[in-house]
Amino acid sequence: MSNLQLAVIYRVEPGCLGPEGAAHIEGFCQFAQPLVAAHTPAFMQWQLQPRFDKKLPEMQCVLAGKNLTAEQAERYFSLQGTTADDLEEQLNFQLTHLIDQYFGRW
Repeated sequence: MSNLQLAVIYRVEPGCLGPEGAAHIEGFCQFAQPLVAAHTPAFMQWQLQPRFDKKLPEMQCVLAGKNLTAEQAERYFSLQGTTADDLEEQLNFQLTHLIDQYFGRW
């Protein structure tokens, strides 16, 4: 990853995988990571992680090794012609389909 590329850590809630989600979340993140990466804008990279610690933010942006505030991240996204909300909405849409695929529902 280039220092100019934004890393966006997205912590996936185990509950999104159902009542037994905690048993599947690590495997799901490993399964989904390359599939999400293939559909990520060139200016950034999603990094999927399980969200076991509720004290950590669901989404965290890192640029050149430094954490960005929400305002800094939003300015960066604006320069790229998008918003954090739009990117998160697209990711969640993709994750919904990947959950079905992970569990062999289609």
